[in-house]
Amino acid sequence: MEALEARFRKLADIDEIRLLKARYAAACDRNYDADAIADLFTEDAVWDGGKFGKAEGRENICRFFRHAREVFSFAIHNVMNPRIDVDGDRATGQWYLVQPATREPGTQAVWLAAVYHDEYVRVSGKWLFKHLQLTSNFLTPYEDGWAQKRFV
Repeated sequence: MEALEARFRKLADIDEIRLLKARYAAACDRNYDADAIADLFTEDAVWDGGKFGKAEGRENICRFFRHAREVFSFAIHNVMNPRIDVDGDRATGQWYLVQPATREPGTQAVWLAAVYHDEYVRVSGKWLFKHLQLTSNFLTPYEDGWAQKRFV
């Protein structure tokens, strides 16, 4: 019976982490709702977007995302193929991202493809991001595609 309960807990944890990632994507797609995004991170979390920048601590993550709409005025975060490993109150995850977006200044349509490497912790019964790292594969103009111009 204990093994069944442990398996159920692990599956429930994985589902809660999937919902955490879905809330993150939805907040980003709401024109980078900085407060909603920051609420998904621990106080001492790190958001590391590589070429897009880095923010350490919940307050700095919030500040960072208040300016994200100046870079991308529109975005749809399609996150997929999650691999989530849970170990007690800690977990790791990897997700693929395919994102159509509008890059500023102007109205340049772009495609972004990347991989998320996440670390999560359970705080007071709630899963939060401890570290989110984004590794970009390409950011390319819609018209050119990644075969013509991999990064803009």
